[in-house]
Amino acid sequence: MSDEDERKDFVFKITVIGDGGVGKTSLIKKYTKGSFKKEYIKTLGAQFSKYDEKIEGNTVKLFFWDIAGQAEFSFMRPTFYKGSKAAIIVFSHAPNELEKSFNHILNWHEDIKKYCGNIPIILFGNKIDLISEHSIESEKIKEIVDKRHFLGYYKTSAKTGSGVYEAFQAIIKNLYEKYKDQ
Repeated sequence: MSDEDERKDFVFKITVIGDGGVGKTSLIKKYTKGSFKKEYIKTLGAQFSKYDEKIEGNTVKLFFWDIAGQAEFSFMRPTFYKGSKAAIIVFSHAPNELEKSFNHILNWHEDIKKYCGNIPIILFGNKIDLISEHSIESEKIKEIVDKRHFLGYYKTSAKTGSGVYEAFQAIIKNLYEKYKDQ
C-alpha cells in the first residue's frame, strides 16, 4: 500500500463559546444529532460532544467543547480551552439578547487568543428565526470579521437548522485542509 493510499485519522477539538443562552448547546446538538429542544438548560462548566465524519475517505473525529458562557464559570475556561484547534464564537440575533451578546464577541475573541494563540475562529449569529432579515447590522458584523481575521460569519438557527450544516462545515473543512498534508 502506497503512502497516497493510506488513510489518516484526524482529531480536532473545537471550542464553542459565547454568552449564556445564545444557543451553543442547541447548535452542537442540531449538527451532531439533528435535534432541537426548546427548553433551556444551562451548561455547567463545559460539556463535550464527539462526532465522526468522513472527508475524502479520511476519518475526522470532532470534539465540540461547549463552554458555559456565564461569568461564574470564567475561572474554568482556560483549562477547557487547552488543546483547541479552532473556535466558534456564537452570538444571538434574538431581540432581547442581540446587543449584549454581540458586544461580547471581542471579549470572547481575546479570551481565546490569550489561551489558544492564533487558531481559526468563525462567528455564528444564531436565532435568526426570531428576527426579520433586514434587522441585522451586516456592516458591523463584516467589520469585526475582517478586523479580527475570522474565517467567516454564518447566520444560523438551531431551531430550524438554517445555516447550521454550512457553518460547521466551514470550520471543519478549514481544519482538514490545514492538517491533511502534515
